[in-house]
Amino acid sequence: MRKKWSMFWNRSRQPRKQRKYRINAPLHKRQKLVSANLDKKLRERYKKRSLPLRTGDEVLVMRGRFKGKMGNVSKISLKKLRVYIDGLKIKKATGQEVEVSFDPSNLKIMKLNLDDKKRLKRVKR
Repeated sequence: MRKKWSMFWNRSRQPRKQRKYRINAPLHKRQKLVSANLDKKLRERYKKRSLPLRTGDEVLVMRGRFKGKMGNVSKISLKKLRVYIDGLKIKKATGQEVEVSFDPSNLKIMKLNLDDKKRLKRVKR
């Protein structure tokens, strides 16, 4: 197994190699790993199945404790490959409220944040 991250890594069934690929990926590849599926209307409109998430996108939680809840993406952690949503918090044993992190595969994009001109170009391409 290669020691460094390789752009030419094809695929493997071994979970350890898949984890290694994700953990050692550079930032420009991590941005792609934080992608979520689009809503059906957006799929038809933009002719794409999924897009990388950005702060400000409106998403729907599809799995887990918060299934069915909607909110805007407040923060994206490329280091952990997790997404944080406004208003979705849990209480710790100490009583402190903490934002919940979500895996992007468990989210569906309902509305895109098209304030960025570069993103607008990429979506329409």
